[in-house]
Amino acid sequence: MRKHYPNALARALREFFSSYLPRLRGLSPHTLLSYRDTLVLLLRFLASTKGIDPARLDLEDIHPEAVIAFLHYLETTRHNKSSTRNVRLAAIHAFFRHVAAQFPDQLEPAQRILSIPLKRAETAPVDYLEHQEIRAVLASVDRATTDGRRDYALLATLFNTGARVQEILDVRVSDCQLTKPYQVQLRGKGRKTRLCPLWPQTADILRNLCAERGLSPQSDNRLFVNHRGDPLSRFGVRYILARQCQRAQVHCPSLARKRLHPHSMRHSTAIHLLKSGVDLVAIRNWLGHASINTTNRYATIDLEMKREAIARAEPPHENLQTPGAWRSDASILAWLESL
Repeated sequence: MRKHYPNALARALREFFSSYLPRLRGLSPHTLLSYRDTLVLLLRFLASTKGIDPARLDLEDIHPEAVIAFLHYLETTRHNKSSTRNVRLAAIHAFFRHVAAQFPDQLEPAQRILSIPLKRAETAPVDYLEHQEIRAVLASVDRATTDGRRDYALLATLFNTGARVQEILDVRVSDCQLTKPYQVQLRGKGRKTRLCPLWPQTADILRNLCAERGLSPQSDNRLFVNHRGDPLSRFGVRYILARQCQRAQVHCPSLARKRLHPHSMRHSTAIHLLKSGVDLVAIRNWLGHASINTTNRYATIDLEMKREAIARAEPPHENLQTPGAWRSDASILAWLESL
């Protein structure tokens, strides 16, 4: 007979979110919210398929077959991509690592759930802005208005720092050093902080922005706010970039062929640094990547650099022979040697 709640699932969830994640793992609030959303989706799915109230679910209801069915539901009904499916599965894995440690009687099903593999996800091409496209986007901003001056400062700082959107939104005025050496302190993933240098032009723009808002260098106010004075959101940044890219298409038609989002500015910074001769280790530190492998992908995506590399490279043969035509009486080896 099913146990009355509060049950093992309720205790596991409470300990997972109140103690294990924030205190033992020290994960950020954003990670906690992501894990919470995943488990909410999972519990709602299980309650719907079983026809019971979510509050009556217990650990025994979350078995490997149910998790696999949930992942299938994400891809077929919610139309999530493999990458999103993998993020949800990673959250479930984290929860059941906690369950395995706290509830020995659930060790066997927890191990089976932990054995569910991540799905290989397709690697989409990285969209980024060329230098002339960034200039066109910045030139499209109407700096005669207060919001326009903020938008210009926001986009210029995003390109300068290559920061993640949330990193920029979390910046306080006191995080900026707008006298030499110009720099800004960013708080990245895993609560890691890093200092990113600012170009003198960017420092001037931010200095003017702070002066217009009447903020002192020691102010703890957010650097970028909306027209109501509230912190700017990620959706607000996406809207600003999309609007300016649309305006810039008049003078830069190549922007219409690109699927751009705020993270594209981060990619653009990496490519610009790479083209300027900055080594990958420095770019990794600039962007705050935990692994150099993440930074290495930028060395493979720039088509112009590939063309320049092949133009500098000398072909191994002066006269390349046209591959021989296939003859039915020719042996496979003879045909291959003729290539």
